[in-house]
Formats: sequence, structure tokens, C-alpha cells
Amino acid sequence: MSTGTDKIVSSIVSDAQIKAKTLTDEAEKKVSSILLQGEEKALIEKNKILSEAEKQANLKYQQVISEAKMNSRRMELEAREEVIEESFKKAEEKLKEIASSESLEYLESLKGIITEAAIEIGGGELIVLLKKDDLPKIEDSIASIEKDVTNKIGIKTILEIGDNINTIGGVIVKTKNGEIEVNNTIETRLLRYKKTLRSEVAKILFK
Repeated sequence: MSTGTDKIVSSIVSDAQIKAKTLTDEAEKKVSSILLQGEEKALIEKNKILSEAEKQANLKYQQVISEAKMNSRRMELEAREEVIEESFKKAEEKLKEIASSESLEYLESLKGIITEAAIEIGGGELIVLLKKDDLPKIEDSIASIEKDVTNKIGIKTILEIGDNINTIGGVIVKTKNGEIEVNNTIETRLLRYKKTLRSEVAKILFK
């Protein structure tokens, strides 16, 4: 091979090597760029996943805390309700005890609620229903109650003792035709005022 030919071949080889080196360098740069972009995307995706997981964890935490607070509040209210109900039971037992005794306090209360019921009805000829044991306690006071009601409302009032009723204590007063009735038994009065009393009891127990 002549010297001229050698030079041409050498030049072609050299150019080819240079081009190959350039292509290799460019390829390596592209690979590096792709890898870098891949790492950046992976990092962004990783951060997105972590951020979402953190949000979900916080949301779950808040849900758990909120549920725990609600359960705690519900249990507290249930416990209070039990205490209040127990207080009412004890009060009812105490009233039953008083109503079964010869207590002057109960007698005065009985006269008071008969008068109250008779006035509420508007007087006239009325029937008074009591438990059997209360009749002897009140019968001597009937005349004075009639007079008291008559004086207060200006309508002549006559009280007739009716059938015995099953009650802790107190009375039911009604018109002779039964159209109007006022239930002033202890159980009914306690139930009637329970809402107001419940609030008062709660204030005393949980102040």
C-alpha cells in the first residue's frame, strides 16, 4: 500500500475514532441525563407518596382522636345519666318512705296538692282518689280544703272520696263526670318535673 493510501486510511480511521468517541460521549451524556431525570422523577414520586401517606396518617390520626373524644363524651354522659337516674330512684324511695309514715310534712303536702288540683279544675263537685292508707290521714281535712278552695276561686267546692288507687302517694282529683282530671300522684309529679329536676340535679352533682 502506498504512502498516500496509508495516509488516507489513517485519516479515515482517525475520523471514525473521533466520531465514535463523540457518539460514545453523547450517548453517555444522554444515559446520564436519562438516569438523572429518572432519579429526579423517582424522588418526586417518592416525595408525593410520602406526602400522601403523611396526609393519610394525619387524617387517620384525627379520625381516631375525634372518635376517642366522642366515645369519651358518650361514656361521660352515660355515666352522668346513671348517676342522675340513681338519684331519682333514691328520691322516689325517700318519698315512698315519707308517704308511708305518719309524717306531718306529707299530710300538709297532701292537703296542698288536693287544693292545687281542685283550683286547677275550677272547683265544683269533685272526686278525690287516694291510696287506701292515706284516707285516714286526710279525711278530717276535707272540709277545710273545700272551704279553702271555695274562698280562693269563689265557686262552691265539694270533695267526695272515690275509689282507692295504686300509688306511692299523692292524689288524683277529677270532675264527677270524669271529663277533667288532674293527676297529682307522686310518680306523675316526679315524671312531670323530671326534666327541670334533671337539670338541677346535674348542676348539683357535676358543678
